[in-house]
Amino acid sequence: QVQLVESGGGLVQAGGSLRLSCVASTSIFNMGWYRQAPGKQREFVAAVGSGGSTRYGDSVKGRFTISRDSAKNTVSLQMNSLKPEDTAIYFCYAARIVVPDYWGRGTQVTVSS
Repeated sequence: QVQLVESGGGLVQAGGSLRLSCVASTSIFNMGWYRQAPGKQREFVAAVGSGGSTRYGDSVKGRFTISRDSAKNTVSLQMNSLKPEDTAIYFCYAARIVVPDYWGRGTQVTVSS
């Protein structure tokens, strides 16, 4: 069982920045983030593999940057140029291959206009 703990959510004005972090209890191949806004389905945000390869959802490309510190089993999400539509609960996940196997409890991000 892999446990994930997120941190870094909060309230920010549109155009501002936030940085989310997620610590895993053990090393795992693929880590990333999804988000879920009220009344909407969970949406893929970004992922990073053990080798550092990254991929992003279309709605965040060019604004968000994912990175990982494998020595600390940590993944971070730098979010810039935030928009009100980025408001959501952000969930960290970990996967042995691609499909998420483990989830964190989520951290709230609220962007005010």
